[in-house]
Amino acid sequence: MNLEEYKGVYVFAQQVDNEISSIAFELLGKAKDLAKDLGTDVTAVLVGSGVKGLADQLAEYGADKVIVVDDPELKDYRTEPYAHALSSVINKYKPEIMLVGATAIGRDLGPRVSARVATGLTADCTVLEIGDFPLQAVPGQEQLHNQLLMTRPAFGGNTIATIACPYNRPQMATVRAGVMQKIDPIKGAKAVVEEFNPGFTPDNKYVEILEIVKSVAETVDIMDAKILVSGGRGVGSPENFKLLEDLAEVLGGTVSCSRAVVDSGWKPKDLQVGQTGKTVRPNVYFAIGISGAIQHVAGMEESDIIIAVNKDADAPIFDVADYGVVGDLNKIVPKLTEALKAEIAAAK
Repeated sequence: MNLEEYKGVYVFAQQVDNEISSIAFELLGKAKDLAKDLGTDVTAVLVGSGVKGLADQLAEYGADKVIVVDDPELKDYRTEPYAHALSSVINKYKPEIMLVGATAIGRDLGPRVSARVATGLTADCTVLEIGDFPLQAVPGQEQLHNQLLMTRPAFGGNTIATIACPYNRPQMATVRAGVMQKIDPIKGAKAVVEEFNPGFTPDNKYVEILEIVKSVAETVDIMDAKILVSGGRGVGSPENFKLLEDLAEVLGGTVSCSRAVVDSGWKPKDLQVGQTGKTVRPNVYFAIGISGAIQHVAGMEESDIIIAVNKDADAPIFDVADYGVVGDLNKIVPKLTEALKAEIAAAK
């Protein structure tokens, strides 16, 4: 493999029902940073059927070029044709870096594509940067520059691993949703659009879709919530989460939780904030009965305002909180809820 042939930062621009997923815009924002460090450009790979019209949106969020793979076989996501499409793009255009969102689609697609193009894949990354590998110079070992350093939680979130892929290309990563920042859209931006179709011949590996059943979520995805009222082990019991639910209702917010709560079976996994849960950026984040372990903080520290309530004055959560209240949450939270109700009623 001639590594010098591989150039550019590529992003798989996931779309569903001809609507680009938010993760694609987040990845383009990070791709711009990486491309700047490498002195190269950003290319979005748009795969689907009748999707060429979406290219301008990708340009507005940072794509210098859009490669469109358009075919009726790609109307709905299926592993085989999508893996064929993306691996064919990689083999033809030879990107130095290939980023894929760690969504249900991306987690299925990424490993299959990396195997086909004979490279490594670092899954579920939370940090991406350009740097040297090894990180510290080792006597007798060449230190390689301008490598993609991919950081992810490991061993159940108990440690952080930084991984590189120095001898194969592209350097591939799936990236957790919510951890990268979109750029402010550049209105009217245009990208160079190139159409590419490797040809699709259905065979016994092509799944036949008989029916698509779309579920309707009963609750707001915590990644989209503007106000989160999050509880930890310190809440004490699943019944006590009623206090948090009452506060969230008054504020028009959503309840979330720490890993300890999920492990105890008090709340479902899709409400978990943290390295092994979801990364959130609400306007206001209440951390109630949450100690502030680094794994949890990594998932919410970018919140605009953090308000912590904990009986332990030395809890690490107060190190990242904008406002902190030391005391019994069973007394503080109901009083806060009633005070907010009164304020809202008076405002009306």
